[in-house]
Amino acid sequence: MPFQPDPTAIVWRLHLRSSPQRVYDVLDSDAGRASFWAESAVEVNGVIDFEFINGFSCEARVLTRRPPQEWSIDYFNSVASFRLESDGAGGTDLTLVNENVATEDRNEVTAGWLNVLFPLKAWVDHAVDLRSHDPARIWDAGYVDQ
Repeated sequence: MPFQPDPTAIVWRLHLRSSPQRVYDVLDSDAGRASFWAESAVEVNGVIDFEFINGFSCEARVLTRRPPQEWSIDYFNSVASFRLESDGAGGTDLTLVNENVATEDRNEVTAGWLNVLFPLKAWVDHAVDLRSHDPARIWDAGYVDQ
């Protein structure tokens, strides 16, 4: 089976020990997103202003809120959906589907989602922030622990 076989979507799956509601709450709150994703991620009127350690910022419109099953945003002109299912034992099986990623950005975006998903897991399951918060050690310089 080829890695990421669907040319129209990037799909990652992640198991979390935390409940779907806990994961959803972190995704859908300013403080939650700032705990693992960006230095700041404040939502105003359904639009999240993501501010990253490298000084880059972007706006993402919230597209779907179905607590605790799905949360999606228009992220860098693509649709990023976080689908959350109970694992039957108190945890969550998360599926991230990122659709409509520009062909020229696909490799970087595929890898980049790991820089969101692993810190999400560390935060919701262990209250640990994996990021360095060091502006000299950023994605653009080859670091994965921004």
